[in-house]
Amino acid sequence: MSTDTQTSSVQVLKATVNDAPRPGLADLVAARVTEEGVYETDIPGLDLFRVDAPTPCMSTVYEPSLCVIAQGSKSVELGDREIIYGPLTYVVSSVDLPVNGRVVDATPEHPFLAVKIDISPTDVAEIVMQLGDIGPEEPSNCPYSGCGLCVAQVDRGILDAMTRLVALLDSPTDARMLAPLIQREIVYRALVGEMGARMREFVSADSQSHRIARVISVLKDRFAEPLRVRELASDVNMSESALYHSFKQVTRMSPVQFQKKLRLHEARRLMLSEGLEAATASYRVGYESPSHFSREYSRMFGAPPRADVFKLRAETRMTVPA
Repeated sequence: MSTDTQTSSVQVLKATVNDAPRPGLADLVAARVTEEGVYETDIPGLDLFRVDAPTPCMSTVYEPSLCVIAQGSKSVELGDREIIYGPLTYVVSSVDLPVNGRVVDATPEHPFLAVKIDISPTDVAEIVMQLGDIGPEEPSNCPYSGCGLCVAQVDRGILDAMTRLVALLDSPTDARMLAPLIQREIVYRALVGEMGARMREFVSADSQSHRIARVISVLKDRFAEPLRVRELASDVNMSESALYHSFKQVTRMSPVQFQKKLRLHEARRLMLSEGLEAATASYRVGYESPSHFSREYSRMFGAPPRADVFKLRAETRMTVPA
């Protein structure tokens, strides 16, 4: 074979490899989740979502996470603020936040598809320390300034990394080694991207947002105890008025409202998962009056405890590995 022929063959081979189409994120998710539901995957901290039709408003608690919307749209209410995110946007929850959410754009032919990874504040802090001063400043006109939940357009780096992460589900051996690296890459790209300044605030020890994150952590662990704002403020070296103002900026609700939502969510979980009666669950989460609990539960979830749990059990889909 002549040298010219060999060179031509190599060039053709390279062109074939480089031009081979790679499935997009929506295609990868749709191929793995063919029915509606939330799917835990074999990669720790990675969940896939599919919804085939618009949903009513549902109450849940967002934990620290980054979620990319591959297709469709969703609306989330955080306190007095509504956040709408559509295809190829990503939303970051920097702290635990009780929210009301609903899918607004989804059909069986064009379902809502999303990918979520858990975020460890410790990992975020470590990457921030390694970055040093590298990273963008928060825009002065940022609509989510101070808020613990914010949304931005997906950039090429985050989209490519998330696509590679989901693709690893087809290669369990590779996933064990590479998934943690790609998850770290996604956090890094978020930190140097549009929402980086917001994320930094929650892990910077001298910031108000970090102090509120500590308060939220205490409330999450001790929500059944009486709320003592003075003690919480003292623990994070803030005045009561400063804590109240900063807490509402981050969560869009007061500490009392936040605690109530955590209590009601936990009571719902206890009734659904552990089979507790409403009265028992109400005492377990800190209510002294079952009737008071029932009224607040109905206002939040739209039905009395027993009826709501019965409906949830009837609608519950088994979560399966994706």
